[in-house]
Amino acid sequence: MSVNQQAHTGPPYGQPQPGYQGYQQPAYGGPSLPGVPQSQYGAYNGPMPGYQQPVPPQGSLRAPPTSGAPPPASGASHPSGHLAYSQFEHGDVQNGIPASAAPMQRPPASQPFLPGSAPTPVSQISTFQQYGPPPASVQQLRNHMAGMTIGSTAASAPPPAGLGYVSGSFSATGSGLHTPYSASQGAPPATVSEGLPLTQPPFPGHTVSTQRLPTQVPGFTPPPPSTGVGPSSYPPTTAAPRPPAMPGPPLPGQTVAGPPSSQPNHVSSPPPSTMAGLHPGPPMSGLHGPPPPTHPPQPGYPMQQNGSFGQMRGPQPNYGGAYPGAPNYGSPPGPPPPPKRLDPDSIPSPIQVIEDDRNNRGSEPFVTGVRGQVPPLVTTNFLVKDQGNASPRYIRCTSYNIPCTSDMAKQSQVPLAAVIKPLATLPPEETLPYLVDHGESGPVRCNRCKAYMCPFMQFIEGGRRFQCCFCSCVTEVPPHYFQHLDHTGKRVDFYDRPELSLGSYEFLATVDYCKNNKFPSPPAFIFMIDVSYNAVKSGLVRLICEELKSLLDYLPREGNMEESAIRVGFVTYNKVLHFYNVKSSLAQPQMMVVSDVADMFVPLLDGFLVNVNESRTVIASLLDQIPEMFADTRETETVFAPVIQAGLEALKAAECAGKLFIFHTSLPIAEAPGKLKNRDDRKLINTDKEKTLFQPQTSFYNNLAKDCVAQGCCVDLFLFPNQYLDVATLGVVPYQTGGSIYKYAYFQLETDQYRFLNDLRRDVQKEVGFDAVMRVRTSTGIRATDFFGAFYMSNTTDVEMAGLDCDKTITVEFKHDDKLSEDSGALLQCALLYTSCAGQRRLRIHNLSLNCCTQLADLYRNCETDTLINYLAKYAYRGVLSSPVKTVRDSLINQCAQILACYRKNCASPSSAGQLILPECMKLLPVYLNCVLKSDVLQPGPEVTTDDRAYIRQLVTSMDVAETNVFFYPRLLPLTKADVDSDSLPAAIRNSEERLSKGDIYLLENGLNVFVWVGVSVQQSLIQNLFGVSSFSQISNALSTLPVLENPFSKKVRSIVDMLQGQRSRYMKLIIVKQEDKLEMLFKHFLVEDKSLSGGASYVDFLCHMHKEIRQLLS
Repeated sequence: MSVNQQAHTGPPYGQPQPGYQGYQQPAYGGPSLPGVPQSQYGAYNGPMPGYQQPVPPQGSLRAPPTSGAPPPASGASHPSGHLAYSQFEHGDVQNGIPASAAPMQRPPASQPFLPGSAPTPVSQISTFQQYGPPPASVQQLRNHMAGMTIGSTAASAPPPAGLGYVSGSFSATGSGLHTPYSASQGAPPATVSEGLPLTQPPFPGHTVSTQRLPTQVPGFTPPPPSTGVGPSSYPPTTAAPRPPAMPGPPLPGQTVAGPPSSQPNHVSSPPPSTMAGLHPGPPMSGLHGPPPPTHPPQPGYPMQQNGSFGQMRGPQPNYGGAYPGAPNYGSPPGPPPPPKRLDPDSIPSPIQVIEDDRNNRGSEPFVTGVRGQVPPLVTTNFLVKDQGNASPRYIRCTSYNIPCTSDMAKQSQVPLAAVIKPLATLPPEETLPYLVDHGESGPVRCNRCKAYMCPFMQFIEGGRRFQCCFCSCVTEVPPHYFQHLDHTGKRVDFYDRPELSLGSYEFLATVDYCKNNKFPSPPAFIFMIDVSYNAVKSGLVRLICEELKSLLDYLPREGNMEESAIRVGFVTYNKVLHFYNVKSSLAQPQMMVVSDVADMFVPLLDGFLVNVNESRTVIASLLDQIPEMFADTRETETVFAPVIQAGLEALKAAECAGKLFIFHTSLPIAEAPGKLKNRDDRKLINTDKEKTLFQPQTSFYNNLAKDCVAQGCCVDLFLFPNQYLDVATLGVVPYQTGGSIYKYAYFQLETDQYRFLNDLRRDVQKEVGFDAVMRVRTSTGIRATDFFGAFYMSNTTDVEMAGLDCDKTITVEFKHDDKLSEDSGALLQCALLYTSCAGQRRLRIHNLSLNCCTQLADLYRNCETDTLINYLAKYAYRGVLSSPVKTVRDSLINQCAQILACYRKNCASPSSAGQLILPECMKLLPVYLNCVLKSDVLQPGPEVTTDDRAYIRQLVTSMDVAETNVFFYPRLLPLTKADVDSDSLPAAIRNSEERLSKGDIYLLENGLNVFVWVGVSVQQSLIQNLFGVSSFSQISNALSTLPVLENPFSKKVRSIVDMLQGQRSRYMKLIIVKQEDKLEMLFKHFLVEDKSLSGGASYVDFLCHMHKEIRQLLS
C-alpha cells in the first residue's frame, strides 16, 4: 500500500485497536470534555461513526449568490477557507476560521437537531465566485486580505495582526469540528458555507495573491483603516461603511440563520477525512464526477483549487495536488460524506519554525549583556557569550518580559516560570563558570536578603557601600573587597571579577556553609546488586560485574586531579544482604551476611568504602567471584527498602555524602520494611481512583527519602522488570534524593546490554554535586512560589537534593506580591550550594534580568513556547497525583485557550471572529499542547503499563527544555535524503504518516527511542547497504544496533544515529520498523500530528477544537 496515496483506514478514533504483545501505544478514548457541548465537538475524544471515502462529483459548482447585489469591486477577497499566509516581519499568526460573508444558511446553534427532522442535504459544494472585476494590483489585493500585517509597533498600540492563517469557516468543508450522528438520526445536514482547503504560499516571505470575501455581518461597520505598518484588513476607503451583505433566499430544506456573530462558526459537520497524499500533483480545475442531484450546476467561474478565480494557474511549489475524491452528495441514506480537511501545510509547522530560527539565529553568538533578550530556540546550535546574564543553557524562562502587575498576569494566564539546570554541561567552545575564592571571609552578600554579589548590585559612596538589587538594602563593602569607581559609577576592577561582570560563576564556600561547621569528606559510590534468580539467570549479574572492573577507572574527578577522590563499596542482596570487605591489605575479599533486614546495620566500617587504586586486585577478585557464588541460586524473592537503609547507614558511618547504584529486578515482596504488594489495576484508568496508580502505596519510602536527603545519600535505580514492580513506589527515594531511574523491561542480554552499559557508564561518569541546597531569590515584586523536579523540600524556599547531576532541571514558578516597574525590570538569582566530587564545598550562582511590561502585547512578543510546554507538562504530570486525569487534561486545554483568547482580545487587530489568531512566538502552542495531552501519562493506550506511566511521569518532571521538546514532538528525518558527503543532517519532516513515502527510510527519535522505519518499496541496494541483507523481508526486527558495513550510506546513517545518541542524556533504544509490520503501530504512536489509534485528536482537529474554545471564551 502506498502511504502517499491511500488514506489510513484504521478504526474510527475513540476506539481502541487490537493490541499486540509488548508494545505500548496510547489510548485516547474517554468521555467528552466538560463544558464542550456534544453537538459542537462530539468526536474530539469519543467514538464516532466511520465516514466513507469521497467520490468526485462532476461539473464546476458554485453556491447561489449570497446577496442581491454584488459586493463592492474593491472588496476583492479570497475564499475564507483559503489560507492567506503572508510572512512580513514578526507579529502574530492568524489561523483564521473567518466568519461567513453572508449569514450562514444553516440551522441556528440553538435549534435542536431532532431525529427525523433532518433538513434535506444540500448537494452543492459551497464555493464562492467573485462578482465584479478582479483586483487591479497585488497592492490593492493586499489591502483587502484577511491577514493583517505583522510588525513591531510601539507598546502603546496593539500590534497589527499578520501572517494570516485564515482557516476559513469550515462548516461543510474544512473543520475538524463535528457532531456524532447516531444511525437513528439520519444523515447530518450538509451546510453551505465558505471554506476551501487551506494552501501554503508558494514562497515564504511573499504574499499569496489569494482573495477572500468580505467578512462582514449585516449591519457591521468596519473600523477606520489600520494605521499599522503594511496592509490593513479593511479597504482604504473613507469612514463610509460598506453596504451590508444581504442574505439570499434559503436553500430548500435550510433555515435562515441570524447573524453569524450570535452563533458558533463551526456548525456540526463530519470530521475531515484523513486523506494522505496531497502532494504532488497538478492543481485541480474543477471537481469531476456524477452531477449533483438536487441543484443543477449554475453558470459562473469554475472553482479553483488554489483560491484564484477565472484563469487557471499552473502547478506551484508547495501546493497540494488534486483532491483524490469528492463527496457523493445527495444520495441518502448513505453515510455522511467527509469534508475536505484543513490543509496541514497551511497551519503552523514546528519544522518550519525550527528551521527559520536556525537560519536567523544560528550563525551569531548569543550575547547575554542585554536585559530580557529571548534566546534562540533549544533546537538551534548557537554559541553563548556571557556578559552579565546566565546562559540559556542554565536558565530558560516562559517569558522574558513579565507583566508589571498581578492583574495583568492573571488576565493573560501565561505562567511565569524558569527552567533552571544549575550544573548544565557546556559545549567545549564555551567557558566553564569561574571559581572565585574570597578567602576566609567568604562571598560578599547583602546584609538583609543574603543575595550574593552580582553584576546588578549598585556601588555608591565612592565604592564604600553597595545597594542590593533585590531588596534595596545598603551594605558596607568589606575592606578587603573595596575598589574605587570610574566616572560611570562602575568599579575599576569590574572586568577582573567574574561576580561583577558575568551572569554565572562559582564561589568557594567557607566552613560556615558546611554541615556541622566541618568541611565535607569526598563522596562515596556504593554498588548494590540484586542476585536473585531472575538477575542471575538473565546474565545481568555477570554483565554488571564485568563492566564495573573497567568502569571504576572512570569515576568523576576534578579537572586537574590525577585520580578520583571517590571511594567505592559493594553489596549484593536477595532476601538478605551481603556486605564485602575489600580492604587493600586482604588477599581475598570477605563477605558478611546481614539477615536481620528489619533492623538494618552495617557489619563493618574499615574496608567497606575503599580507594579504587589501592584495592584494585581485591575488587577485581570480588567481581570475578560474585557471579560464581550465586550461579545456582534458587532465591526469587527480594527486599528493597533495607538495601537503601544499608547504603544510608554506611554513608552515615563514613560521615560523607554519596550515591547508591541499585540494580533491581522484581517487586519486593519478601518480609521486610517497605514490603510491597501487587496493586496494578487497569480498571482504575479513567476513574477518580486513577491517581492512586501514580502515588506510592506506602509512606515508608517518603520517610526514608527524607533521611537520605539529610545525609546526602542520592539513589540511582536501574530496573529490569519482567512484570509489574511498582515504579511509583520504588521511584520515591530516587526521585526525592535527586537521583535517576533507568528501566529496561524484559531485559535481554543480546539486545539490551549495549543500551544498559552506555547508560551505566554515563551515569557513573557524569558531573554531580552532593548534599545540594538551592535557593532562588527575586527582586521586589515577584517571588518563587512553586517548584517542580526531583528534590525534597522541608520548607517553602530551600530545594534540597542529596545529589544533583548535569542533566537535572528544577522548574520554578513565580507569582507577583507587588507591582514591578518597567524601568528596573525583574531579577532572579539562583544560588546552589553543593559538594563537588572532590569534596569541595561550592556555591554556583546564576543571575538573570528580565524586562517588565504594562502592555500585554510586549508579554506575548517575548514568550518562549518550548519552555512554556516544559512547564505545562510538569504542572500536569504533578496534577495527576491529586486529580483525575480528565480534569488535568481539561484544565490544560482551558489555560491555553485563555492565554490565546487574551491575546486575541487585547493584542490582535480587529478581525472576524472566525479567524484563529495566534501570537507569532506561540503559534506552535496548540500542536505541542496536543502532544502533551496525547502523551502516555495523560492518555494511555491499552498497551501502556502502569509502571511505564509512573516512569515517564518521573522522567519528564526533571527534563530540560530540549528534552521535552523532542520527547513530545519527536524528530523525523528522511535518511534516504541524507547527503553522504556532508556532515549535516537531512532536513526534518513533520510527524505525520502522510509525509512518509514507501520508497524511503526514515529515522524518528524522541530521546528514549530511535526508530528506523523502512518502506516496503525501498530500493534493494539501499537495504543491502544499510542492513547487509538482500531483500525487505530479510531485515530483522531484532537488531539493537545497525550492522557496521563499509559503504557511504551505512557510515552516514550510523554517524547520524551516533550524533543523536550523543545529544541525549540516555542511550536511546534502536527499534527497526518495517512498513506494515506489527511494530509499525508503536511507531505510528509517535507520529503526533495524526489522530492516535485510541482517540487522541490530530493536530488539525485539535487546532479547530482550540479555536472553538477560544471563541467560547471571547463570546
